[in-house]
Amino acid sequence: MKKSLVLLALASSFACADEGMWMPQQLPQIAPQLSAAGLELDANNLTKLTEFPAAAIVSLGGCSAAFVSPKGLVATNHHCVYNSIAHNSTADNNLLANGFLAATLADEVPAAPGSRIFVTKAVDNVTAQIIDANTAKLSGKKRLDAIEANQKALVAQCEQDAGHRCTVAAYYGSLEYYLIKQLEIKDVRLVHAPAEGVGKFGGDTDNWMWPRHTGDYSFLRAYVSADGKSADYSVDNVPYQAEFHLTLAKQGVQEGDFVMALGYPGRTNRHRLPSEVLETFEWSYPALVQNVTEIVDIINQHTADNTDAQLKYASRLAGLNNVLKNRKGMLESFAGSDFLARKTAEHQALSQWVNSNSSNKKAYAKDLTAIEKLLQQQQQQARAEYLLNNATPRLLATARSLYRLAQEGTKPDAERKAGFQQRDIPRYQAFVAGMERNFAAHVEQALDLHQLSKYAALPKKQRNADFDKALGIKEGMSTAQLSTLLQTLYSNTTLLDLAQRQALVAASPAVFAASEDPFVKAAVALYASDLKREAEREELNGKIQQAYASYMRAKMAFMQAQGQAVYPDANSTLRLTYGHVKGRAHGNEDGNAWAPFTTLRGITAKATGEGEFNAPQSQLDAIKAGNYGPYKVDSLKSVPVNFLATLDITGGNSGSAVLNSKAELVGLAFDGTLDSIISDWDFNPDNTRAIMVDHRFMLWQMQLDGAQNLLTEMGVN
Repeated sequence: MKKSLVLLALASSFACADEGMWMPQQLPQIAPQLSAAGLELDANNLTKLTEFPAAAIVSLGGCSAAFVSPKGLVATNHHCVYNSIAHNSTADNNLLANGFLAATLADEVPAAPGSRIFVTKAVDNVTAQIIDANTAKLSGKKRLDAIEANQKALVAQCEQDAGHRCTVAAYYGSLEYYLIKQLEIKDVRLVHAPAEGVGKFGGDTDNWMWPRHTGDYSFLRAYVSADGKSADYSVDNVPYQAEFHLTLAKQGVQEGDFVMALGYPGRTNRHRLPSEVLETFEWSYPALVQNVTEIVDIINQHTADNTDAQLKYASRLAGLNNVLKNRKGMLESFAGSDFLARKTAEHQALSQWVNSNSSNKKAYAKDLTAIEKLLQQQQQQARAEYLLNNATPRLLATARSLYRLAQEGTKPDAERKAGFQQRDIPRYQAFVAGMERNFAAHVEQALDLHQLSKYAALPKKQRNADFDKALGIKEGMSTAQLSTLLQTLYSNTTLLDLAQRQALVAASPAVFAASEDPFVKAAVALYASDLKREAEREELNGKIQQAYASYMRAKMAFMQAQGQAVYPDANSTLRLTYGHVKGRAHGNEDGNAWAPFTTLRGITAKATGEGEFNAPQSQLDAIKAGNYGPYKVDSLKSVPVNFLATLDITGGNSGSAVLNSKAELVGLAFDGTLDSIISDWDFNPDNTRAIMVDHRFMLWQMQLDGAQNLLTEMGVN
């Protein structure tokens, strides 16, 4: 093995200091590192999910959060509850712009439909039950079907404990499976959100940037029935009595202090193959950037001067702009890096190790070859269907899902496709209800026209004949003709009516078949071809799943042979990451060093009185008067707003509680820096920094906003 190959491989493979999104049960493996870094607690106690502090950490199903009082009060990011703020906003009562504070429990308002708080209660390794002796012999779709059947059986048994939501999560490329049991709190209410000029100060301009001055925090509350059970919203419900909650640190952090974050990171890709890296950065991400840019422009154009439409699309636009800047940053970082070369060298070193003289290693060689061929097929399929998938109108997608729900409803629950079981119906109900405040027909028509125009311009042989027939797309249709077609579809649909959508959630296949709604008729017409395409995808995915698991088994053995503890890629399950409060010796283009903290002075310097930098006047007045209260840091001569730390986070970590060495709350994670977000694929300890809102700023701003009731509840004097 060549020396240069070894060095490149090790540079790519070895976990760097502060790198890792660790499963709680893995923490004893890194206990010495945690202690050396500054943790004052026993790492073994952090593995106990039903005890402090893990029991205080919750998931919002896309964001992280934490209980901060015994009465079910939950702290998270402003952008994590943005949709709920928008849902409760109107042109006459714009909570997004002005903020919201419930003075009493009675003033708290329901969060957006479908909002949930999940409290993890147990995590058990069920690999042997998922990949049992029979399943291990199967391949392709039969393998996926067997895995799904085993998953559903475990989930059904787990959910016999009423009020809990159970899932089976795959780790290490589907090499291992864990059953995760969570208390599902369904009555979630908005308690407090600062004004947008605080919670989203800097907007898209400052997103992923440093220095940052964003007060990205808000509060929800969990409610349950009077007997303490999970329940749908009711005026008779009471605050959930959290057995464990975080306390706020009396002293804030300083540069160099140990910090850790507990949360639910969404997805990372550090174990991907070189071919996947190449496809992602050469095609997938560029295509996504182009498409999202066009979508954002269309939404902005068709919501201008329409406050109601702006509120309906505020959350979606925020998400799209976030993804857009994220992917652009990744592409820029990739273009100036040697990541692909290091990834290739890593894989070559693995291949050489696998093909060495040891017979047990050679068993992996066949799958290393197979996975590349299978991934190539998957990538070709994704490219071929890209415009078709984008061209599906949102109302057609809704009708398709509801019709599939009706078809699956004719089967015994255990035989229904995952995602279409009885346990999933509340999600469909929430989805169709949520459309009342996130859907505007004129905006969707404009989006549909744009996407259908690109799809219809494809040669006939590259289009889907069943899709064309179902929607009435004909060869050579002009943009004007497509516009007329869409106008006809929207003029004759009943799916714009909430009652009609709700009725379809419980409708039989016969009701769909008899419908004259054009989108419903298209969904019925496409059902057979949809099932055929799904079966073809599952046949390929089943083969990939099997080969990928073998690849990961080989990679883990390779890394462990070099003395490494191997953490799995993020998959929206509970993880811990640790690091230190630390600036950076180099910035972005200017090359200037980054201080670890920003202060209130930066808000004043950036404030313009409009747009993304419209800080509330009350805040500016307090800063000018030097009304810092007990939150001033003498060395900063101000109140810290945000701080940097070497924490390893990604999307889904938003709202993660950031704790000091004693597990006291010192902030909330909400962002990373633009040149380090490629850490989802390639962790770089020199660049990677997470951005936190400092709890001292949160308390200062809450005091300014009159949230004394919440400060008292959290034990702040």
